[in-house]
Amino acid sequence: MRPDRFGEAAATASPRKPGRSWRALRHRNYRLYFCGQSVSLLGSWTQQVALGWLVYRLTDSAALLGIVAFLAQAPQLVVAPVAGIVIDRVERKRLMLLVQLMMLIQAGFLAISTFWGWITPLQILVASASLGILNSFDAPLRHALAAPLIADPEDLPNAIALNSLIFNTARFVGPPVAGAVLATTSEAACFALNALSFVAVIAALLCIRIPHNQTVALPFGTAMREGVEFVRNSLPVSKLLIQVALLNFLAASYVPLMPVFARDVFHGGPNTLGMLLGSAGAGALCASLNLVMRRSVRGLTGEIAGGNLLAALALIGFTLSDTLWLGAGLLFLVGFGVITGNASSNTVLQTILPEGLRGRVLALYTAANLGAAAIGSLLAGILSDHVGAKTTELAAGAALLLASLHFRLGLEFLRMHLRPIYAALGIRHPVVPEGEAGAATRKPWIS
Repeated sequence: MRPDRFGEAAATASPRKPGRSWRALRHRNYRLYFCGQSVSLLGSWTQQVALGWLVYRLTDSAALLGIVAFLAQAPQLVVAPVAGIVIDRVERKRLMLLVQLMMLIQAGFLAISTFWGWITPLQILVASASLGILNSFDAPLRHALAAPLIADPEDLPNAIALNSLIFNTARFVGPPVAGAVLATTSEAACFALNALSFVAVIAALLCIRIPHNQTVALPFGTAMREGVEFVRNSLPVSKLLIQVALLNFLAASYVPLMPVFARDVFHGGPNTLGMLLGSAGAGALCASLNLVMRRSVRGLTGEIAGGNLLAALALIGFTLSDTLWLGAGLLFLVGFGVITGNASSNTVLQTILPEGLRGRVLALYTAANLGAAAIGSLLAGILSDHVGAKTTELAAGAALLLASLHFRLGLEFLRMHLRPIYAALGIRHPVVPEGEAGAATRKPWIS
């Protein structure tokens, strides 16, 4: 977002009234996008749960669970930086439509192959790798499209928080839905539902009317170097990307191992799997609601530090639990902590990024998020086959605890570099109503 847009908005916009947690939905384009993504993301989570169950049912291999998760996310590390350049060079809405159509075809292939009994582990690996490549474009595109859908720049942080909300609502609802569908029908039905869900987001994109984005005409090599140099020279951006990578490398590794915990640790079936992942999704949903209700981007660095620490402690507790309800409760806290760290980092980044570099840097954010999670998932699956799922996740939780404490120690240094950027963008501390003055005193909105 260009500094002049924020400065102008700060000078002309009236103070926001309390309770306007859904203010981004007043923009027609964003409302359409919000509704389409709500349906599509629900289908995506349903497919993800069903695919993990299908792999473990066919192979009984925790390592293969990790490999499938790795292939679905690892292309972020290689493809995402190139995808970021493409996103800055082409018309984003048209590219988004193409990506959604290809993802619909991928889900349809899985549904047909599974329904007729043709599906094999090799086909699953190929389908996961193709989805990983498509996700390398889809994730940064979703982030980059947020800004042009919002006419008032002051509503952008709220739109980013709402994006996180719909993602985590799907994460909360999707696993139980997938568990129920798996228990009554088959994995093929989950894949078919995902294929149909892409129709909603494609229809929404066709109805959206936004100007063509400013494109970058630099050669690929020059554009990539420009993006890397920006990250290297911006301490807030580089520190946030590093902490996102560490958080997801260590904390997200529990997701592909959930079929192991559901069947072998808690002695359950698909409904148990849905309950565990749904609990983590409920925590993520609550974290998103917490961010939606915030008045300002200021103070989010403290939320990042707290979220990282909470995720670490809860993950350690989950690996030590031996009852389903306690484990589900601790996964709620893991989900809350991980999404607090990720969504808060994303909001700060999108606030301080120049428009011309948005696609490239957000692609690096996607690589730090999903790419790091892919490597963590692969290592977790391999280690789980050798030392067990509990020991693997206990080590991940302990390492995340050390990383969280390190980030907390450097928090004031990060804030010192962010304050002048916020000042240049015209971002002030939020106006607090008189009745909430005491609450503001107890929790200052500092960055």
